[in-house]
Amino acid sequence: MMNNKQLADTFTLIADLLEIRGEIIFKTIAYRKAAESLIGLSRDASEYSKEGTLLEIPGVGKAIAEKIDELLSTGKLEFLEKLKKEVHPDLATWMKVPSLGPKKIAMISKELKITSLADLEKAAKAGKLRNLPGMGAKSETAILEGLASLRRRTGRISVGKALPLANEIITALKKVKGVVDAQPAGSLRRMRSTVGDLDILVASRDSSAVMEAFVKLPRISRVLGKGDIKSSVEFSDGIRAQVWVHLPEKFGTALQYATGSKDHNVQLRQLALDKGLSLSDHSFLNVKTKKEIFCATEEEVYKTLGLQWIPPELREGRDEIALAKANKLPKLIEVKDIKSDLHMHSTYSDGALSMLDMTKAAIKRGLKVIVFSDHSVSLGVANGLSIERHKQQAAEIKKLQKQFGDEITILHSSEVEIKADGSLDYPDDFLASLDLVVASLHSSLRQPREKITERLLNAVNNPHVDIIGHPTGREIPDREGADLDMEVIFKAAAKSGVAMEMSASPYRLDLDDHHARRAKELGVLLSINTDAHSEEDYDMLPYGVAIARRAGILKDDVINTWSTKKLLDWLKNRGRTK
Repeated sequence: MMNNKQLADTFTLIADLLEIRGEIIFKTIAYRKAAESLIGLSRDASEYSKEGTLLEIPGVGKAIAEKIDELLSTGKLEFLEKLKKEVHPDLATWMKVPSLGPKKIAMISKELKITSLADLEKAAKAGKLRNLPGMGAKSETAILEGLASLRRRTGRISVGKALPLANEIITALKKVKGVVDAQPAGSLRRMRSTVGDLDILVASRDSSAVMEAFVKLPRISRVLGKGDIKSSVEFSDGIRAQVWVHLPEKFGTALQYATGSKDHNVQLRQLALDKGLSLSDHSFLNVKTKKEIFCATEEEVYKTLGLQWIPPELREGRDEIALAKANKLPKLIEVKDIKSDLHMHSTYSDGALSMLDMTKAAIKRGLKVIVFSDHSVSLGVANGLSIERHKQQAAEIKKLQKQFGDEITILHSSEVEIKADGSLDYPDDFLASLDLVVASLHSSLRQPREKITERLLNAVNNPHVDIIGHPTGREIPDREGADLDMEVIFKAAAKSGVAMEMSASPYRLDLDDHHARRAKELGVLLSINTDAHSEEDYDMLPYGVAIARRAGILKDDVINTWSTKKLLDWLKNRGRTK
């Protein structure tokens, strides 16, 4: 019987093939929404089917529910088989290539009579694409770059998918009798934007009980291996996880070792050797006396080496060990420091909730300032607002502000499209009337480096723009960011005083930690926002903070930590009226 991932993959395939065929967008969106819902279910879809409650799944209507039932009972779908006769299924893989849309895919396949990615790459390298309708040498080069990008992404998943599952596993294992502690390890604990398999360490003296509980967790599709102290499984969404059990008195060294990074660990081991010690994942060993030193916690590991405990986000082998040795590790920003969210959406554009409901949700989470930044007019796919609709929104925000008084400050903004020619979506006089302006790239992301850099610079240097939203436009894991000269952009931002956004969405995390670190070095203001489209999206904030911590960002580097007065004063000094 099909699991949730297999069902979701089927509906994604249908959506891709329909797009390539030229089907109306609403039909493809319906299948994609169903796929997203299926992947996010906490129970198997088969249970809903047995109960007759498939229609309770968000995005699943009668027609799709019938298709789910057919897939679950037969393993096939007649509709898909007919569709495959019209559009070769291998073409769906082309949809993952940046710079390739469904119309180009259909045209290239038809003109060259090819269907595989390998044949596409051969054709591009042979110069066979540039002379096709609507193509050229630049398009051909972009496709080759897109194919290279696709290969780099293979096998990695967003931290936004990995962390909730890891937490689910850890919560379950901590309930097992005898478990003292359980923690994620590897790149997930260091909060990298993408991770491979999930590594989880458990402290317990009864490894058999832990192994038994682990392999019986819900939504496991396959047990890949079960041993005395280590087991591996694959979940129904395709994510693989492995659990190791260590004795509590050795848990600190094990956790430190398994967290990494490799470069960080190499430096620690050299430091240990300098002190006459050998450090393994089990213990320290005095080289002369052969006496073992056990560490139940990571703090003990670092203390033995004469170091401050180093937050996992910093363990990348940069300068963190030298700083810890000198007792000069920075006090990194924390989630509790965030007082405002300066980029969110409502039903005025493509959000799921009204401004009233989003405001109530923000108050519930303790936010002091929120900014409705619904999309500008040219982004039609996101129901972008005309100036007239913006005026209606402004009037509603005034009413909301009166309703909630001092509980929260509500500002009126727009996520203004930076168009392909570098101009902004609204005239300056209207931009000046907004409380805050977020300017973002959403389209034409594959423009040449010089052109798209100049395009973003136009926004950075516009006196009415306050924040550059998700600057590179990347989407994890499907789309790499634009090829921007970030050094030039950051220097301009430092001069103009524009803040660069660090999107907390785990499917963007843009700026990434490398760019954020450099922005800080150049004196650029940063803004950590959720880009929330629903109440649940507010809870993405920790991902943005984690990336900021990886970049060594402090509280004062981020405008979202400022008091309401300081934030409003900053906007006033930038020419705002509020």
